[in-house]
Amino acid sequence: MFSKQPTKSDLTNKTAMRMDTPMLAPSDSGQTRKAPSVASLISENLTVEGGITGEGELHIDGIVRGDVRIGKLTIGDTGHVEGSIFAEAVEARGRVIGAITAKQVRLYGTCYIDGDITHEQLAMETGAFFQGRSLKFQRPPAPAAEAPAKPAQAALEAPVAASSAAPEAKPAY
Repeated sequence: MFSKQPTKSDLTNKTAMRMDTPMLAPSDSGQTRKAPSVASLISENLTVEGGITGEGELHIDGIVRGDVRIGKLTIGDTGHVEGSIFAEAVEARGRVIGAITAKQVRLYGTCYIDGDITHEQLAMETGAFFQGRSLKFQRPPAPAAEAPAKPAQAALEAPVAASSAAPEAKPAY
């Protein structure tokens, strides 16, 4: 199946067929297509002093001393971050000294994390070192429309509230 080599006549027929078919014109539907972006790289022999901010992807194999705010962050085996990380997704194979805040966090077996992780999803492989707190980030619920109180119940509660000098503490949910 895969061992058959194309002959010269097969190649010329395919080339001729491609030349005969009309090229499709780009559509004017109002949507612009972005080329897929390539992750930026901080290589093993680089040290960055200061924060990094962006919306794309970043792969760190070197050292970053400062806060990192990025769309997707990958910390390689030799990567080292000293500062807070804020991202949509974080994959850590290297070392992080500082807090991580991300929707998705994946800690590989070679990573060393010393700091709190605030996340929606957290995955850890066997061998990963993590010292800190794991804080589950939950988005606040959508505000619900309150139903109007019954008039009889409101009348009963009004004299009690008026007669007491100190307001009652309401439990926070």
